[in-house]
Amino acid sequence: MSKNFYVLAGALLLFSLLFTGFFLAHRAPDTGLPGEAATWRILAILFFLGAAITALVGTVTDLFEQASRHHKQRTKRPGPTQ
Repeated sequence: MSKNFYVLAGALLLFSLLFTGFFLAHRAPDTGLPGEAATWRILAILFFLGAAITALVGTVTDLFEQASRHHKQRTKRPGPTQ
Protein backbone atom coordinates (compact mmCIF):
# COMPACT_ATOMS: atom_id res chain seq x y z
CA MET A 1 0.00 0.00 0.00
CA SER A 2 2.79 2.43 0.83
CA LYS A 3 4.29 1.92 -2.64
CA ASN A 4 1.22 3.62 -4.10
CA PHE A 5 1.87 6.66 -1.94
CA TYR A 6 5.50 6.78 -3.08
CA VAL A 7 4.46 6.63 -6.74
CA LEU A 8 1.91 9.40 -6.17
CA ALA A 9 4.53 11.52 -4.37
CA GLY A 10 6.93 11.03 -7.27
CA ALA A 11 4.30 12.08 -9.81
CA LEU A 12 3.40 15.16 -7.78
CA LEU A 13 7.08 16.06 -7.46
CA LEU A 14 7.50 15.70 -11.22
CA PHE A 15 4.60 18.08 -11.83
CA SER A 16 6.04 20.47 -9.26
CA LEU A 17 9.35 20.53 -11.10
CA LEU A 18 7.55 21.02 -14.40
CA PHE A 19 5.58 23.98 -13.03
CA THR A 20 8.77 25.42 -11.54
CA GLY A 21 10.31 25.32 -14.99
CA PHE A 22 7.25 27.08 -16.41
CA PHE A 23 7.44 29.89 -13.89
CA LEU A 24 11.20 30.32 -14.35
CA ALA A 25 10.95 30.33 -18.15
CA HIS A 26 7.86 32.55 -18.31
CA ARG A 27 8.57 35.90 -19.95
CA ALA A 28 5.14 37.31 -20.84
CA PRO A 29 5.26 41.03 -21.56
CA ASP A 30 1.52 41.49 -20.91
CA THR A 31 0.28 41.19 -17.35
CA GLY A 32 -3.05 39.61 -16.61
CA LEU A 33 -2.62 36.71 -19.00
CA PRO A 34 -3.57 33.24 -17.77
CA GLY A 35 0.06 32.21 -17.98
CA GLU A 36 1.32 34.55 -15.27
CA ALA A 37 4.40 33.42 -13.39
CA ALA A 38 2.62 33.77 -10.05
CA THR A 39 0.09 31.12 -11.06
CA TRP A 40 2.84 28.66 -11.97
CA ARG A 41 4.71 29.47 -8.77
CA ILE A 42 1.65 28.80 -6.62
CA LEU A 43 0.93 25.55 -8.46
CA ALA A 44 4.55 24.45 -8.06
CA ILE A 45 4.44 25.12 -4.33
CA LEU A 46 1.11 23.34 -3.89
CA PHE A 47 2.25 20.29 -5.82
CA PHE A 48 5.53 20.19 -3.87
CA LEU A 49 3.66 20.36 -0.56
CA GLY A 50 1.31 17.64 -1.79
CA ALA A 51 4.29 15.47 -2.72
CA ALA A 52 5.91 16.02 0.68
CA ILE A 53 2.72 15.19 2.58
CA THR A 54 2.07 12.13 0.41
CA ALA A 55 5.63 10.88 0.96
CA LEU A 56 5.18 11.37 4.72
CA VAL A 57 1.91 9.43 4.66
CA GLY A 58 3.62 6.66 2.68
CA THR A 59 6.46 6.46 5.20
CA VAL A 60 4.11 6.35 8.18
CA THR A 61 1.97 3.71 6.46
CA ASP A 62 5.07 1.63 5.77
CA LEU A 63 6.14 1.88 9.41
CA PHE A 64 2.70 0.78 10.65
CA GLU A 65 2.66 -2.14 8.18
CA GLN A 66 6.11 -3.20 9.37
CA ALA A 67 5.04 -3.00 13.03
CA SER A 68 1.93 -5.04 12.26
CA ARG A 69 3.99 -7.75 10.53
CA HIS A 70 6.43 -7.82 13.43
CA HIS A 71 3.58 -8.15 15.93
CA LYS A 72 2.01 -11.02 13.95
CA GLN A 73 5.33 -12.86 13.79
CA ARG A 74 5.86 -12.36 17.51
CA THR A 75 2.42 -13.73 18.43
CA LYS A 76 2.83 -16.78 16.17
CA ARG A 77 6.13 -17.76 17.75
CA PRO A 78 5.84 -19.91 20.85
CA GLY A 79 7.22 -18.17 23.90
CA PRO A 80 9.97 -19.56 26.11
CA THR A 81 8.85 -22.52 28.20
CA GLN A 82 9.51 -22.60 31.93
